[in-house]
Amino acid sequence: MTQVKTVAGRGIPLKGDDIDTDRIIPARFLRCVTFDGLGEQVFADDRAQLEGAHPFDQPQYQGAQVLVVNRNFGCGSSREHAPQAIARWGIQALVGESFAEIFFGNCVAMGVPCVTVTTEGAQALQDAIAVNPQQIVTVDLNTMTVTCGDLTVPATMGDGPRQMFLDGNWDACGQLVAQAEDIKATAANLPYFAWSA
Repeated sequence: MTQVKTVAGRGIPLKGDDIDTDRIIPARFLRCVTFDGLGEQVFADDRAQLEGAHPFDQPQYQGAQVLVVNRNFGCGSSREHAPQAIARWGIQALVGESFAEIFFGNCVAMGVPCVTVTTEGAQALQDAIAVNPQQIVTVDLNTMTVTCGDLTVPATMGDGPRQMFLDGNWDACGQLVAQAEDIKATAANLPYFAWSA
């Protein structure tokens, strides 16, 4: 299992409340068999409408790894394509005022931490990144802080998900695979379960 204690990289500010999963990855892209290529389509409609002015199109933010958002990010439908598209674009951590519950859970299942900061903290981080996009943004799950240059903002995350990242047991499928022999042994002792290898 892979522990996630810190994520450090350049940041990208995305301002706006209630950015839903249909804006993150429009429904027409949900027909894919795999998630390959979704990163190129993240915010496709918003980007087309803004004709190059969307942060995900601006050259100074290319290669960013930490996305800083506002309130209720990832609301709407429960499509796991939304965090997949964001991660496949290159984002490894999200910082925001709040996240929709299912979006947050889908991010945890992928090993992408989402930490919460105050409204003032989110705005300060977004402004600091806009002023100097080359600054490194560090999301530290040990100290529960987000740092950007001289700015340090306290962050929160539920104890359960935070511990899963720190312990490296956020990957439920990985845990099942790692415990395959124990699962077989337990199944072999169940009178109502016929196990065949």
